[in-house]
Amino acid sequence: MNTPTAAPAPAPRGLYFEDFSVDQEFVSPARTVTLTDIVNFACLSGDFNEVHTNFEYCKTTQFGSPIAHGPLVYAIMGGLQYASGINDGTLLALLQITDWKMLNVVQHGDTIRLHSKVLAKKESSKQDRGVVTFRRQCIKQDGVVAQEMTATLLYRRRPR
Repeated sequence: MNTPTAAPAPAPRGLYFEDFSVDQEFVSPARTVTLTDIVNFACLSGDFNEVHTNFEYCKTTQFGSPIAHGPLVYAIMGGLQYASGINDGTLLALLQITDWKMLNVVQHGDTIRLHSKVLAKKESSKQDRGVVTFRRQCIKQDGVVAQEMTATLLYRRRPR
């Protein structure tokens, strides 16, 4: 009886630490935020604040309709960075988020993209990894910046 052998793992399609350069910019694919996203996040997080879940209440606010939770938009931004391919098989960890600002609301029906710019990179004390710091912005379909932050991530170094 022949024992099947495992196929070799595919090579990562993501970028290694060495592939990043300061001032390099990335733009992710776009994604439309839906009411289902907002309701599902409310259920997941337990945050049923009326600005996210109550259409009638929202009519009395400056927003007019439910808005996405700030952390939901942050989570979608992480997914958009993954969708861009740069993290696939090379990202090791999220180390830090600083200067996170909610500048404009995201409502159901808004389409967002992640714009990232490499601010800095430094080698780690471990030879197989390095740290890359990005300025991340969530940009809506009309060019308005909804959120921005500085994100520091740990990436694999290219195998020798």
